[in-house]
Amino acid sequence: MNMAVTTYQHFDQMVPWSDRLHLLECTSVTLEAPDVMTFTFKAERSVWFRYLPGQFVTLEIPVGPEPVMRTYTLSSSPSRPYALAVTVKAQKDSIGTRWMFEHLKPGMRMRAYGPLGDFSYVKHPGEKYLFISAGSGITPMMSMTRDMADRAPLSDIVFINCARSPSEIIFRHELENLSRLMPKLNLGFVVEHCGKAEPWSGLRGFVDRAKISLLSPDFLDRTIFCCGPEPFMAAVRSALDGAGFDMSRYHQESFQPAVATVEEEAVALAEGEAPAMVSFAIAGKQAPCKPGETILMTARANGVRIGAACESGLCGTCRVMLLSGEVDMNHNGGILDEEIEEGYILACCSRPKGDVEIEV
Repeated sequence: MNMAVTTYQHFDQMVPWSDRLHLLECTSVTLEAPDVMTFTFKAERSVWFRYLPGQFVTLEIPVGPEPVMRTYTLSSSPSRPYALAVTVKAQKDSIGTRWMFEHLKPGMRMRAYGPLGDFSYVKHPGEKYLFISAGSGITPMMSMTRDMADRAPLSDIVFINCARSPSEIIFRHELENLSRLMPKLNLGFVVEHCGKAEPWSGLRGFVDRAKISLLSPDFLDRTIFCCGPEPFMAAVRSALDGAGFDMSRYHQESFQPAVATVEEEAVALAEGEAPAMVSFAIAGKQAPCKPGETILMTARANGVRIGAACESGLCGTCRVMLLSGEVDMNHNGGILDEEIEEGYILACCSRPKGDVEIEV
């Protein structure tokens, strides 16, 4: 009888996972709530995952001849670095997420980029915290809470989560278990409605200042993290601002672009001046880059594929090596300083300052 032999390695004998070298292999798929699943991954080789609780990765999903890029916040905790997990909700018009629900199974491998993001208590520490989320916006809060449970179980956290119904509260049972292990973890669930078969004695309706005050009377003294649909986050911001909260201690997860538009940044070339030429080394193509256009735009216009998801300098998916020349790069944190020093740029937010050569 043949049996697979796994060589045991201590943590200090392993190296961190690198999105340039290692694919992810799916190890489990777990149904968390209606249309919500957790996909857990390991590295294809014996490495460990280094990231901050609350960060995100971008998955390359093979939906067809051309894969799509989708960005997901990690729900796992870096305090348990041998596995990586994303918890995702599939909407009716989802493409990539629906493919994952229907096709992604244990043993399958896929490319991931990251991790990246500043939405973490590590980046914005406080003496005590208020986490406010709705729907799948709970995932970064779960990552941070799991991390604190392992590293600092006496952390003072008020955890408010809003859902359509009791059955749609993601991670409810795990959170209730964690609250028994973390004496200063206080949970507050708010549901829009509940059916006759769903007994519920908690709060109902939508998040507002009154509910925040009831669940967290000292919210003015806390560092607040918020994640959910944009209308939900707008309601939370309005409630906090109206209450006189110091908004410098408010942080939200958002993938909305914060860079100026191409039209705002475009600078017309002097009359008669030739546009910058972009050479794509591997593709063997060369093309002019119009004033104000990014390298990603030029690549697409000339049939050169560069993977991209957010297209606002956040996710890091379009990271490419700049072989020669200079660019103006206005990004939103999607690339590390050490990567820039190595010569990498983000194609979606880089505009050539003359002729350049790209390694794609």
